[in-house]
Parts: sequence; C-alpha cells; structure tokens
Amino acid sequence: MSAPRRTFSGVSFERDLVAAAPAPDAAAELALFGRLVGSWRVENELFSEASGEWSRAELMWTFAWIIAGRGIQDVLVDSSGTAIGTTVRTWDVRAGWRVVWFCPRAAEHVSLSASADGDDIRLDGIQADGRLVGWVFSAVAEDSFAWDGWCSNDGGATWWHEQHMDARRLGERAM
Repeated sequence: MSAPRRTFSGVSFERDLVAAAPAPDAAAELALFGRLVGSWRVENELFSEASGEWSRAELMWTFAWIIAGRGIQDVLVDSSGTAIGTTVRTWDVRAGWRVVWFCPRAAEHVSLSASADGDDIRLDGIQADGRLVGWVFSAVAEDSFAWDGWCSNDGGATWWHEQHMDARRLGERAM
C-alpha cells in the first residue's frame, strides 16, 4: 500500500519564498542582517583591475526576509532596472551565517561566512575562481550604511580595494 499523495494547491513561488518577518526563535541572530531589510539607493564606485580606473553608478539594493524568516535575500539592480545579482544569507545554528553571492552577468559566484565585528558586519570568502574576498558593511544606521569590498589575488598576502557603496534607505524600515 502506498502513502497518500500530497497535493499542493495554491503554491506560489513568491509567497513561499518571501517572509514577513524573522523567525521568532532566531530573531536575535537574524538581527545582524535584519537591520538591512528594505530598499536602498546606492552610490556605487567600482575599480577595474584591467584599466586601473574607478567607475560610478547609481543602483537600487533591496533586502527581504525569506524561507519562513530564516534568511535574508537581496537583489542589486542597475539604473536600467536590470538585476545585477543576488545574495542569499542564512543563519545556521551550528555554523553561523552562510552567505552566497551570484552575479550571472559577470560570471561571479562567491561563498562567504559572516559575523559581527563590533557594529560592523564582516564577510570573508572565496570566489569561484579562487580569489579571496573581504566585505564589510559599516556605519550601519537606520537610514544609511557603507559597504566595501576587497580582493586578494595572492592568497591573502596583499589586498586591493575593489568596490565602495554608500546606501540611503528609501521609505520606511521594513523590519
């Protein structure tokens, strides 16, 4: 005798992915990134290793609770309204924060761990090509924050500053 077949009426990817709030049993841990939930206007500066020059662009960065409030996902969008990439952040009670950034346009995939560093958020990881990265959310306030990214091409012996973002909250805080 086989088990009864389950039916999933009313399944909705968006409804099932996005959550309204953090999971209550992990709210304290989730608050590290939870303070970023909402939409932000970003002044972005990106260094080109090839040309040695900085470029500037305005972006939109939106963070939302996901998977029953057990993680936070963001999407970074350029001025044309095209998504650049997305980051998924989940809290693992055994291992802490696990973070993955995907940027299909630039063929980038980065796996990181994250932790509080005083009032800042420090992320350390490795790109799919083996390059080490260090990212920091700093000066996080109700309506603003800064983000900086560094890269190392030599296993961490030397680092270069690749990106800086200044973010300003749009509208009310969504947490």
